Amino acid sequence: MTPLALNDVLRYVEENIGTFHQKRIATLDDLSLSKVLKRKNPYLFRAKYVRTAQDIVKGLVDAHISSNEETVFGDWLEGLAIFINEKVYGGWKSGISGIDLEFDKDGKRFIINIKSGPNWGNSSKIAKMKSDFKTAAKTLRTSNSGLQVVAVNGCCYGRTKNPDQGDYFKYCGQTFWDFISGSSHLYTELIEPLGHKAQEKNEEFQDSYDRMLNKFTFEYGHDYCDSNGAINWKKLVEFNSSAIQP
Repeated sequence: MTPLALNDVLRYVEENIGTFHQKRIATLDDLSLSKVLKRKNPYLFRAKYVRTAQDIVKGLVDAHISSNEETVFGDWLEGLAIFINEKVYGGWKSGISGIDLEFDKDGKRFIINIKSGPNWGNSSKIAKMKSDFKTAAKTLRTSNSGLQVVAVNGCCYGRTKNPDQGDYFKYCGQTFWDFISGSSHLYTELIEPLGHKAQEKNEEFQDSYDRMLNKFTFEYGHDYCDSNGAINWKKLVEFNSSAIQP
């Protein structure tokens, strides 16, 4: 084990956080009104008494962005975790399906599936992760029958009351970052560098967001409002849910 040099982590964050912001903007550039209209529930907007094209468009787009940002930032945090673990324990990004990180410690091989937070999946997704753990352990033992393999679901934030899940361990928040780095303080030390140029990057994102919102609102008004400006709910539901693809 090599003690973690915090400056290495700060440098990595500052040099790579721009990638997250670039991907946020890229998702807006790739977005289309038809794409978000097909993915969201039109009945919900009607039930909430949404009355303007802008409110519908903003609700659709914000829901899409929120979901997408969680995924994009989760991938970014995974890269950070692998970088940190490599510095401390010589870990590496795994080439085994369903496994993000591998490293050796105390004579054991740890295989880790990294998620953003603790409430990331339903029972079927958790079953898939457990299956991936079993397959990975079997693969690793093929070349080393005596290898002791320990499976871990690592979550970058949050907490769990029961780390021992039987087939695997679940470490969240402080416990996870301590586990991969040997530093019990790292989970709080990461928060400041993540704000590197955040205002500047968010203003750039906001510019793209505002332009897209205006564009989509105009398109929506043209396609899904009547001549008086009222929302044509029937036409919207038909586009979203009719048996014949428009």
